[in-house]
Amino acid sequence: MKQIVILISGRGSNMEAIVRACADERWDARIAAVVSNRADAAGLEFARRRGIAAEVVDHRAFATRADFDAALAECIDRHGADVVALAGFMRILGPEFVRRFDGRLVNVHPSLLPAFPGLETHRRAIEAGCKASGATVHFVTADLDHGPIIGQAVVPVRADDSAAALAARVLAQEHRLYPRAIAWLLEGRLEQCDGVVRHRDGASQLLVSAEAST
Repeated sequence: MKQIVILISGRGSNMEAIVRACADERWDARIAAVVSNRADAAGLEFARRRGIAAEVVDHRAFATRADFDAALAECIDRHGADVVALAGFMRILGPEFVRRFDGRLVNVHPSLLPAFPGLETHRRAIEAGCKASGATVHFVTADLDHGPIIGQAVVPVRADDSAAALAARVLAQEHRLYPRAIAWLLEGRLEQCDGVVRHRDGASQLLVSAEAST
């Protein structure tokens, strides 16, 4: 059985979606631990209620980012992680950490990468006049919010959208896309060639929200 470790910094709604999908879809996997860099992260309580190990590696307790990364990596390794999923984890991870978990470390970002890496993605998409936005699940590399794309979800940008309204619709698609991408990874259904990720069985790696298909 494969082991999944999820990293969070706050509420962890994507973590909740992964936990529920793992149970409801009967993955040949278990959520081994939910780990946060903040002791007050609300998602930790959700994990505890589910009987999942909930751990804190507080970044403020370490003098350097490298020291924090090393402690976090040791925590993940204790749980034998086959997949490490960043789910609203708000710390930049160093190159050595990323190399250690290469091919096992995934993230979801609220834009159609490579557009709008970083923060304030929804405001930036609206201000740029984008007609579509969405979410991207990708393998993590040392470059922030870059890395081979596993899947994307497309959400229309409405003429009267606010950043908050667009964010809510994108988040709903993240909750669909992220568990699907993790299941593919666990099942060995993904392959990479020259930085491009393909599904071995030809399944669509694109989700389109219902409002975009009408």
